[in-house]
Amino acid sequence: MFRSIGYVRSRFSEWTEADVMRQEESELVLEPEFVEGLEGLQPGDILMVIYVLDRVKEARLKVHPRGDPTKPMKGVFATRSQYRPNPIGLTGVRVVAIEGNVVRVRGLDALDGSPILDLKIASDLDRPPDP
Repeated sequence: MFRSIGYVRSRFSEWTEADVMRQEESELVLEPEFVEGLEGLQPGDILMVIYVLDRVKEARLKVHPRGDPTKPMKGVFATRSQYRPNPIGLTGVRVVAIEGNVVRVRGLDALDGSPILDLKIASDLDRPPDP
């Protein structure tokens, strides 16, 4: 059981190609009680946004990558599809500005109103070690 820390404010209310969504700025609107957690975050930082894909009504174990039926089916874990067993989204974004409880970002592919579960600064720890 998780609790949302805020929500996404975006111009996208329906599924749109991720590449299109990621070109636009979005806002991460945090509940006031979590503002203190933004301390040390700066414009230019890269954040991992963990959010709920709250409009996905079904899970699929095989999908056409990027919803393109001309591409062969793959297992959902080998894709970035939203049709996951647990409807959790994860996207890396760049911080544009921070204004109170609102973090403006570029690169998010979440729909308007999507609940935010967590924000984590990206680091070298996110890269697997070289073999």
